[in-house]
Amino acid sequence: MINRRKSKEISIGNVKIGNNTPISVQSMCNTDTRNIKSTLKQINEMAECGCELVRLAVLNKDAADAIKDITKKSPVPLIADIHFDYRLAIQCINNGINALRLNPGNIGKRENVEKVVKLAKQQNIPIRIGVNAGSLEKDLQEKDIPLSEKMVLSALGHIKILEDLNFDLIKVSLKSSDVLTTIEAYRSIAEKIPYPLHLGVTEAGTLKSGLIKSAVGLGTLLAEGIGDTIRVSLTENPIEEVTTGFEILKSLGLRQKGVNFISCPTCGRTQIDLISLAKKVEDKFKNLDKPITIATMGCAVNGPGEAKHADFGIAGGINEGYVFKKGEIVARVPEDQLLEKLEEIIIKSSK
Repeated sequence: MINRRKSKEISIGNVKIGNNTPISVQSMCNTDTRNIKSTLKQINEMAECGCELVRLAVLNKDAADAIKDITKKSPVPLIADIHFDYRLAIQCINNGINALRLNPGNIGKRENVEKVVKLAKQQNIPIRIGVNAGSLEKDLQEKDIPLSEKMVLSALGHIKILEDLNFDLIKVSLKSSDVLTTIEAYRSIAEKIPYPLHLGVTEAGTLKSGLIKSAVGLGTLLAEGIGDTIRVSLTENPIEEVTTGFEILKSLGLRQKGVNFISCPTCGRTQIDLISLAKKVEDKFKNLDKPITIATMGCAVNGPGEAKHADFGIAGGINEGYVFKKGEIVARVPEDQLLEKLEEIIIKSSK
C-alpha cells in the first residue's frame, strides 16, 4: 500500500483535495472559452469519462464573461487559468468560478494581488500556484543552480505572497517538460510545504510519447505518495488525458474507477487475433463503471491460470474461445460469440 504524503485539505466545488482524499483527475478544455456551447460540450464529454476538475483558459474579458454561463451548466467544478491581468481573476470569481490558477507574483502591484486574494478568501476560492520551468522569473533564470531548485524557489516566493496575506487555500504545481526535473522539483517542494500538490509533466507530447513521459513522471511521484490531483498533458483530445490519468492511478491501486483491463503479449501459441480482440474488449466495456479486472488472453493452455487474479476473462483457441471467471473456465463458444458470452456472464454475476 502506498503511504500518501499528508497535506492540507481544500475543496474545489464539491471535490475535496489533499488530506488523503482520493486523487482527482483533471484536464483542460482546448476550446475557445468564449464559445460557451462548444466549451460546455467538451466539459460534458470529459465528465462522462470521469474527469473531476476542468480548467479553462481565460484570455480576456469576453472569456471571463462566458464563465458565468458555463459555471451554471457545468457538471464538474471549473478552474480559471489567469495570466497577468488581476481583473480577469476578480471577474471570474464574481461569475462563479470554483478555483483559480495563477501566480500572484505575475499579476502586478501588491494592491492588485490583495484585491484578488481578499475576494478569493471571502468566497473560499482556492488558488493554484502553477510554476512552469519555461517561464520562470528572470532573476531565477540567471541563478547557477539546477532547474528543479529554481522551480521550487519560484513556488516558495509565490506562496509567501499569499501567506503574507493570510491566505492558505493553496494548491501547487511545478511542471517541466523534462521528466527528471519534474520529479526532482516535486520531491523537494513536498518536504517544504503543507499544501496539496497538482502533478503534471507539461508539454509531454503527442499520445504515445506524452503518455510514456506522464506515466513515468507521475507514476514515480504517486508511488512515493506525492500528489493530490493529476493532469496528463497530451497533444490530443482531452478525453485521452482523462482516461490515461485513471489508468495511471489504477495501475498503482490508488483509484479503482471503472474496469482494469489486462491482456497478454502475443506469442507463437496464439491461435486468435489477440490484438484485435483485446481492443474490442476494451471498447465493449470502457463505460462499465465497476471496479473489476477483465483479462484477454491468447491461449487456453496458460491464459486462465496466468490471469486467475482477474474477475473475468476470455482466452483464445482455434476458431473458438473460453470465458473464465477467477481462473475457472465457465463457457466454451465460437470465436464470434466470445464478447457476447463474456458480457452475459459479467451481467449475470453482478446481479
